Amino acid sequence: MKIRIGHGYDVHRLVPGRPLILGGISIPHTAGLLGHSDADVLTHAVMDALLGAAGLGDIGRHFPDTDAAYAGISSMVLLAHVRRMLSDAGYVLGNADATIVAQKPKLAPYLHDMEAMLCGQLGVEMDTINVKATTTETLGFAGRQEGIAAYCVCTIMHTD
Repeated sequence: MKIRIGHGYDVHRLVPGRPLILGGISIPHTAGLLGHSDADVLTHAVMDALLGAAGLGDIGRHFPDTDAAYAGISSMVLLAHVRRMLSDAGYVLGNADATIVAQKPKLAPYLHDMEAMLCGQLGVEMDTINVKATTTETLGFAGRQEGIAAYCVCTIMHTD
């Protein structure tokens, strides 16, 4: 069985007046992430990890921010498209491990729901995706609450 590894990273600026969506879950907060889509950094990092592992480029190639079709779109819709792309290429997700970097809000109460949303959208068991959150101890852009970042590493397996 052919196993491949992918890594994804995304970051977006926090701004007032936007909803904060992470892993497809709406998180109560005073600011949300600015982006062409819903700016869900966690889901974007997961998608980039999956696409990279399969050698299929990145989300910017498939869902460019210059395309009006993706303006305001839910990243869950984009993740469903990535799932189909992986399936068409003969890959299944082995596992994914992701970390959200945010000073505030506290994300621990929402991590399980994020995992459930991502697993449901990808059609995998609940123990397939792990989501963690950390702060930067007030250092850097995340520590100053200017933005939120996410990292993801995953394994995929070819079904042949």
